[in-house]
Amino acid sequence: MGNDRAGTRGGRVGQAAERAADSKGFERAARMGYVASGVLHALIGFIALQIAGGGGGDADSSGAVAALADQPGGIFLIWACFLGCLALALFQATRVFLDSGESKADVWKKRATDAGSAVVYGAIGVSFGVFALGGSSDSEQSQITWTGRVLSQPAGQLVVGLAGAVIAGIGIYFIFKGVTRKFRNDLKAVPGRTWQRTATATGIAGFVAKGISLVILGGLVIAAAVTADPEKSTGLDGALRALHEAPLGWLVLGAVGVGLVLYGLYMALIRARFGKL
Repeated sequence: MGNDRAGTRGGRVGQAAERAADSKGFERAARMGYVASGVLHALIGFIALQIAGGGGGDADSSGAVAALADQPGGIFLIWACFLGCLALALFQATRVFLDSGESKADVWKKRATDAGSAVVYGAIGVSFGVFALGGSSDSEQSQITWTGRVLSQPAGQLVVGLAGAVIAGIGIYFIFKGVTRKFRNDLKAVPGRTWQRTATATGIAGFVAKGISLVILGGLVIAAAVTADPEKSTGLDGALRALHEAPLGWLVLGAVGVGLVLYGLYMALIRARFGKL
């Protein structure tokens, strides 16, 4: 009886997920999540360019959203991005119940990917949601605080070190995905030579730039683990500023900033329009 009830509940959840995934309105709302991600990355890229030129700003999610909030009508765009990220996170979560494959390994791989995407876009949505609801946040301080809490636990240095290695590994994968143009697998057929060239140019530069920033970010987290100093885990803004302090860092940071802007354009113009859902 228990198994039958569990199976019935699972079937109902799967049917509800399938109906949601088939909703064109839900799909359009979900694609706004890609636009929101693009806006966020483009803003971070612009702030990185300001830093490279000797200016100020916080080149992380909270700094980017705060900069957007200061613009005329920015609060309306923040709300749109918040709702878009929420829709995309929910859409990816529903995919977990619909994934299929030739083997159980394939199914669980797809489920892990969709679940991870739901978490990522949910986190981006939180960045917009805090400001949409009238609050504020500090991404760098939040990361330092959480790193300190983990380091204070038994085996905390190991956990933080592993987290840093995972972040750096994801960064290496982004670089690989950009160089080999694997990002094209995320897209449906892109019509027209202009759109195809735009997708290729923004995808290559964007994925490589984001990968570089993640590798540096992962390195800072590993440094925090090795030294047991949470202050070294300074988030994306700290990673980009560390890049700026290197020899010819202003030039490299400028290139990464341009790449992040192009990644934002890829997400907002290409992934949002031609991305597979």
